[in-house]
Amino acid sequence: MAKNRTILGLTEKVTVFGPNGDSKIIARIDSGATASSIDFKLSAKLALGPITRTKIVKSASGVKRRPIIIVKVNIGGKEIEEEFTLADRNHMSYPVLIGQNILTKGDFLIDPKKEAKK
Repeated sequence: MAKNRTILGLTEKVTVFGPNGDSKIIARIDSGATASSIDFKLSAKLALGPITRTKIVKSASGVKRRPIIIVKVNIGGKEIEEEFTLADRNHMSYPVLIGQNILTKGDFLIDPKKEAKK
């Protein structure tokens, strides 16, 4: 079953591609999150966008309407273009959260013991 699937840890090195350059960062992998999310400041630095629509998101901090942009990332050696919600992740440990929309598209498995290479 896992033969052709890429195994990710709970954190993973990803590359976010943008018109103003690329950024290699450590992202949080969250199989409980339906959507992926990126920090406003990182999005602005890379000139990501435009906003395609908005979405109501339920999180630990409550229910909010968030803008959505299309972002191209490389994760586990696979380039994936997918929707990301824009959020203030300044108080979080990771500026990018990878959710189910990318995990299912990339056909990934998660191994909690695997650590991200810095």
